[in-house]
Amino acid sequence: MHLCSSVGSLLLTLFISRSMDGSVTSTEEILPPTIQKLMKGYNKYLRPFFGNGPVAVGMSLDIASIDTISEINMDYTATIFLRQRWTDERLCFDGNKSLSLDGRLVELLWVPDTFIVDSKKSFLHDITVENRLIRIFPNGTVLYALRITTTVACNMDLTKYPMDRQTCTLQLESWGYNVKDVVFYWTRGNQSVSGLDHLQLAQYTLEDHYTSESEAVYETGNYPKLIFHFKLKRSILYFILETYVPSSALVVLSWVSFWISQSSVPARICIGVTTVLTMTTLMMGARTSLPNANCFIKAIDVYLGICFSFIFGALIEYAVAHFCTLHQPNSANAYMYGQEMQEREDEMNGVATSIGNHTLRARKREEMLSRMGSASNPIPSESKEEINSSQPQTHCTKCMSTARQIVRCLNCCKVENPHYIDNYSRRTFPLSFIMINLLYWTYYLYF
Repeated sequence: MHLCSSVGSLLLTLFISRSMDGSVTSTEEILPPTIQKLMKGYNKYLRPFFGNGPVAVGMSLDIASIDTISEINMDYTATIFLRQRWTDERLCFDGNKSLSLDGRLVELLWVPDTFIVDSKKSFLHDITVENRLIRIFPNGTVLYALRITTTVACNMDLTKYPMDRQTCTLQLESWGYNVKDVVFYWTRGNQSVSGLDHLQLAQYTLEDHYTSESEAVYETGNYPKLIFHFKLKRSILYFILETYVPSSALVVLSWVSFWISQSSVPARICIGVTTVLTMTTLMMGARTSLPNANCFIKAIDVYLGICFSFIFGALIEYAVAHFCTLHQPNSANAYMYGQEMQEREDEMNGVATSIGNHTLRARKREEMLSRMGSASNPIPSESKEEINSSQPQTHCTKCMSTARQIVRCLNCCKVENPHYIDNYSRRTFPLSFIMINLLYWTYYLYF
């Protein structure tokens, strides 16, 4: 049984090898005589000019579409036509016309091992056949074109979102050939990339694009690199209609409570709580379109935080005004309230009042003595002691009077009528919101 299985496997191997030889022979017989002559002795595993310097590969791009630009995944998806040109001295032939070959014959030729550096996933279109183009010119120049759809990473700075500008790149490198074997260059400089003039994007407008050449440095050596840069500016109109206008309208709605009577507790509380909850929902909805792990403090987060602060402040304003209303005396007891406050102030400053009364009596007594006595009459010793004792008391009186002035200044900050709080808020909240908006838009649009 062992012997039979060995013989069977040997026969199967011979059959497969014969079939492969036959397929190769049939492929060569199908080729026209010119191509057969070119392919005779051609080794696709050796690059052109092998041992005689690097081969120069020129590239150009045609951007068919940029389908999606994702802030969550930090990438974009594009469909491109990649065209590569190089000269292979082994493919020179007589004539003045180029030869256009079937794309499947690329397996017979040497082609550059170009790859997209930051590509997450890519695929070559194959409907109805593989979208490849091979064209050979009489001087040995080879044109190789591909249609590729690729998803490329793009690092984005979202601190000014949605008023941000992003710069994304498409980098092409050689996988195995270093700069000693292959050199990349753009065929027409910045004009090597076309198709962007007719490109329509959902949320962005294309501001600028340019190309550059560089070298990628790795542990295994230096490799040729071509970079295509394009700058995108986000369209803010969509976010103004979706986020900025509703949030500003909620802030204005919270100011309606300033014109409602403070006795209407259910109405004012309903407006305040409803606007706070609606603003919270709007903030949560605005963050769902952005990555949760993104630690950027974005411009839209700042604006939503400002609006939430104003709405919450309007709710707190009513709580303060209502509290002051409950502790404010009515008009019938206003006089008694004033007397009570005066008595409390006198009690707090009892020491200063007693010292002041004592000083006043001393001054009156001194004036009476000056009127009754003459210049020759000596001042009694008791009066001198009272006068001398009044001097330090005067210093203490000044200190206490200063303290009383400070207390009066603090009392000026008290709201005599709680209804004034709403009057102040009607002016303070709108003016503050307008000023903060001016600062916000000026900073994020021009800095």
